[in-house]
Amino acid sequence: MENELTKSYITMPKGFKANGVSAGMKCSDPANINENDPKSSYLDVGMVYSDTICNVAGVYTSNLVKGHSLVRSIDIIENKGKAKGIIVNSKVANAGVGAIGVEDASKVAECAASILGCDPAEILTASTGVIGTRLPLDKINRVIPSLVEGLSDSEETAHNAEFAMMTTDTVPKEVSAQIELSGGKTVTISGMAKGSGMIHPNLATMICVFTTDCCIDSSSLKKMLQKAVKYTFNRVSVDGDTSVCDMVIVLANGASGVKVTEGTEDYLLVENALCELSEDIARMLASDGEGATKFVEIEVHGAKDEKDAKLIVTSVARSPLCKTAFFGEDANIGRILTAVGYSGASFDPEKVDIRLSGLLMYKDGAAVAFDEDEASRLLAEHDIKVDITLYEGDAYDRMFTCDFSYDYVKINGNYRT
Repeated sequence: MENELTKSYITMPKGFKANGVSAGMKCSDPANINENDPKSSYLDVGMVYSDTICNVAGVYTSNLVKGHSLVRSIDIIENKGKAKGIIVNSKVANAGVGAIGVEDASKVAECAASILGCDPAEILTASTGVIGTRLPLDKINRVIPSLVEGLSDSEETAHNAEFAMMTTDTVPKEVSAQIELSGGKTVTISGMAKGSGMIHPNLATMICVFTTDCCIDSSSLKKMLQKAVKYTFNRVSVDGDTSVCDMVIVLANGASGVKVTEGTEDYLLVENALCELSEDIARMLASDGEGATKFVEIEVHGAKDEKDAKLIVTSVARSPLCKTAFFGEDANIGRILTAVGYSGASFDPEKVDIRLSGLLMYKDGAAVAFDEDEASRLLAEHDIKVDITLYEGDAYDRMFTCDFSYDYVKINGNYRT
């Protein structure tokens, strides 16, 4: 059973601390920071840490080009399966700069580890921002002492860690749940994420960190995370671009004293909670897409197989014509039908039904008369649902996406500035 919590922040599980500081990457002169500005406008280096060593698992971008901070973390996670924490910086992606990028990330970890008194290999690294620029080590390592010294389990410092990850995000993305297990035992899972643009399966410009105080081995944790990601983070598309720095990790420190073993009912309860929290964040990512005014959920029913179902939801989600129609609140069913047709899926065009937010607009391969006023009312809502039924089998899939607005072009037309 999962308990709904009124607050969400990354240090809710026992034994975790966090903090976020400004190294001056988001703002050129930290002395000029206006404390009335959103913290996400100036905090740019964040950390999550556990004094107790954690079992860790991760999933990563499928892009063959990978950021150097990520490459370093993948090596640690996949070869050791253990860590105590992670440092995340925004503004600079630490990607596309060559082997020196891994060295730079290692130097950041070394700086923090020297203060914490731990092995640098116990500190993971992640970076997000502009590709092709080295990490400004002088700025980052200058603030590492204050970052580490300010680590706490407070709500404020936990939120600061989230703000430090944010780039074009307009809202923080934080989730938490307490799970009741057998014998009255409880464990907690929390997550924080950033992501707004360059988002498309498999993973994208998003970084997500989960923490939990349950005790679970790295192998089981990885299986759990892979299941949670499949239909959540890997079903988000903002713009069809898969970036190079992206990861989702889970740190489990065992501080609750509760051991969770694969194959038990307790394991399933924790797994279900992680899946639900992942879906919550996935919806937040799509809803906060760059310049977005709409959240769009696309479902396909009755596809021949899983491959065809995924092809169709992906095709509609990344179609610029569909996305601009959602922005313009235009009930142009032909754009959706066209995207289904070129998706590469196998189906009979004469047996297709399409509904927009429940309103039937296409039946048995032909457009049907519908109430234009009702369609306008439905498309004026923030949340829009596209249902596509094929009658070819029983395969199902879904995708979370958003519209394309004028602001998307503005944001990405001058992203480096």
